[in-house]
Amino acid sequence: MRVVVDTSLCEAHGECVAVAPELFDLGDDDGAVHVVGEASDEALREKARGAERVCPVGAIRLVMQDVLQS
Repeated sequence: MRVVVDTSLCEAHGECVAVAPELFDLGDDDGAVHVVGEASDEALREKARGAERVCPVGAIRLVMQDVLQS
């Protein structure tokens, strides 16, 4: 699962960072949220889903990746 932040929607509230600090970081320089990790196991996928749910502007998307890629 890939985590994507739509920077045109993100208002840097930081709820995603609070829920999943392993996946998100609030940039010091630009004040924007950045994805810093992958939802590579079930625990991280659950945190990513939680971050998606708490985002007040709906800027977080979770993209399922094909297991079998050529």
